[in-house]
Amino acid sequence: MTEEIKATKTLDVCGEICPYPDVKSMATLKKMEKGEVLEILLDYPLSVERLPRNAAKWGHKVLTVEQLEGPNHRIMIEAFGLK
Repeated sequence: MTEEIKATKTLDVCGEICPYPDVKSMATLKKMEKGEVLEILLDYPLSVERLPRNAAKWGHKVLTVEQLEGPNHRIMIEAFGLK
């Protein structure tokens, strides 16, 4: 049995296209404390691919990338704490 990840903050960028999901997600992560978890809800395919890569590049920890229904995805990222 896997432990459920609890989000500290949720960011819903469904319906938004490039570059808004990426920019808003990275800006939110930048403001978070180390160890806090950001839940990102999105439906833009390119951001589903790019967000985990960019977050990892900046030192954040990608916990899960989960497809929900249709194009909808949930990405859970633990903040590195750049604040």
